[in-house]
Parts: sequence; structure tokens; C-alpha cells
Amino acid sequence: MNNVLGIINLSINQPLLHELTYSRATATVPFGGRYRLIDFVLSNMVNSGISNVAVLTHNSYRSIMDHVGSGKEWDLDHKQKGLFILPPADTNSSSFNGDLQNFHGHLEYFSRSSEEYVIISSSHMICNIDYNEVVEAHIQKNADITVVYKQMDSAREDLSNLIIVDVAEDNRVVSMTENHLKHEGCKVFMRMLVIKKDLLVELVKKSVTQNYYDLVRHVIIRNLHNLNVYAYEYTGYLAIINSIHNYYKYSMELLKPQIWRTLFFEPGLIYTKVKDEPPVEYAQGASVTNSLVANGCIIEGTVENSILFRGVKVGKGVVIKNSIIMQKCVIENDSSLDYVILDKDVFVTSGNRLQGEPMVPTVITKSSVI
Repeated sequence: MNNVLGIINLSINQPLLHELTYSRATATVPFGGRYRLIDFVLSNMVNSGISNVAVLTHNSYRSIMDHVGSGKEWDLDHKQKGLFILPPADTNSSSFNGDLQNFHGHLEYFSRSSEEYVIISSSHMICNIDYNEVVEAHIQKNADITVVYKQMDSAREDLSNLIIVDVAEDNRVVSMTENHLKHEGCKVFMRMLVIKKDLLVELVKKSVTQNYYDLVRHVIIRNLHNLNVYAYEYTGYLAIINSIHNYYKYSMELLKPQIWRTLFFEPGLIYTKVKDEPPVEYAQGASVTNSLVANGCIIEGTVENSILFRGVKVGKGVVIKNSIIMQKCVIENDSSLDYVILDKDVFVTSGNRLQGEPMVPTVITKSSVI
């Protein structure tokens, strides 16, 4: 898709991720043992043939720059086009009005790009999607904007703080609403859309001139009756990482082989920053069942139904159950962890017991000593 420009919109963070975003952007929250949330949207764009990708940042963007670098792991380190990190239009966070402020601040980037269409996506809706199909549906409908949605059951999923799409029989969008009333089936807007670049630039300029600064509310919803806005249904696996509860829930679902294969391999591979580390070392007497364990870990104790990121050290007599242990954590001898999320570089001293609940896991912030 040489005619499509990819925009990863990171202007709005997810505040309900709390401790996981104190020192990083939502896009770089670790997930699945060795990945970051931004890896999924980056990989989807590259797998769909998009060779020009820009990341619109807002705050804590040093972690984004450190992770994605030149884009080499995603084959985006080109002499022409490739990966672009676009810093905030205004570094004063108190004067930030909305994501359109960042779009408006980088209009020159859009004017220099030769692509006709733009795909805009956030990073907290993680899935494995072929954008070629979305663009094809957009062109066939002669749409001005095409939004991507997923049919979900509000009785089984926490769909609060999301935007629900109402679609007519011809897939035209009738309405998009926030703070919806619960009902059995909801068409959840996945914060992904296709639009012609020239139309996007026109709408951004017009909105900002009128002091409107929200892409969804003021570009899409406000123009539903003025533009041809259509919907595309995504039927694959979707994980919405917008709260600690959802982060834990969807992380644990990766322990189901079918979900793991679907998310990371179908229809394309998910790529991440490469770190050369040795294989996992299992000491005599170690026991690991139904868990994901990344490179560089040293296991001397027991690990059950858990996810261990790179370089985790599990001492003798340690029992870890139903937990997520991020990169380079150390759990010393005879400690016990159940329903716990440890952020990076946490040190748990000998004999400690950390206990959470399935709906409310205990979260320990980065670099803590317990």
C-alpha cells in the first residue's frame, strides 16, 4: 500500500493504567513477555505494506524513542519514507487541548507526504489486522471516513469509557456515542480509521480555527451528517488495554494457545525490538507450568499460570502464581506471589508474600524494593 500513510496517534494516554504509565507512555507498556503495545499497530501497518509511518507523541515520549529507534525491527529504517517520531506540537502540557493540536502542529509533514490515504490508529487497541481490507472497503464505498469496529458483548467485557458505533444496513455510521447504556451487543470503535489525506488536512485546519481539538468528537462525530462515514467490522481477536483490570485479563488470555497464535501470527507476525539474551536457565528442582517465560530468565523456584519477561530471576523456594513479572525483576528465596503485577526492575527480598485478587491484582511500581 504505497498510497497509504500510517499515523499512530499517541496524543491521548490511558489514565486508568495508573502505575504502568507513571514513567512511560501507554504505547510502551510491556505486554506478552517481550513486546510493547505499540509493536502491534506498527507491525500491522508494515505487514499491510505501509512504508511511511509517523508516530504522533504527547508525553513520556523518550520511552517511545528508546523502543522503536530507527524502526529497524519493523523494516522502516529507509533513506526515503520510513519511520518518523513527531514530538508534541507544544511541550507545555498545561496548554494541550486535544490530539488535533498535534495534527495541526505537523501539517507540514502531511503536505510533504505523497500518499493519498491516511490510516490513523491508537496503540491501546491491540489486534492483528490487515489494513488492506479496510482501505479496499473504504474505496469501494466511496467513503469520506471509514471507522473500524469490533462487535463485543457488554455482559462479558468492560466497555466503559469507549465509543459505541451504530451502523445502518449498508454499513453507514448513524451515530457514535460515549458513556453508553449497557446492552448485549456493542459495536466498539477501535480508534482506527481511514481518510483521504487532503480531507484530513482540511478538517484539521477547520476544526482548530473554530477551537475544536478532539479528532473523534470534532472531526468524525461532529461531521457524521455532513460526510459519508462508513464502518468496517473487524472479526479477529481484540484486546483493549485501557485499565489495570483489562491489562491483567488480556495478558492472562495469552496463556491460551489459540489466542496466543491468533494475536501474534494471524494474519501477520508481530515484531518487537530485538535484544540478544541467552535462553532460559532452569535450575534443578525448578517447576514451570502453563506460563510464558522470555529469554534471559533464571528459574530456581515454581512458576504457574504466569508471564515472565526478559531477565527475571526466581530464587529457590519461590512460588509465583497467576502473576505478571516484568523485565529484570528479582524475586529472592522463599517468597510467594499470587495475582501480582511487578513492573520493571522490582526487587522482592527473601520471604515476602504478595497477594492480590483476580479482579484487583496487586501492582508494584517500577524499580521498587519490597
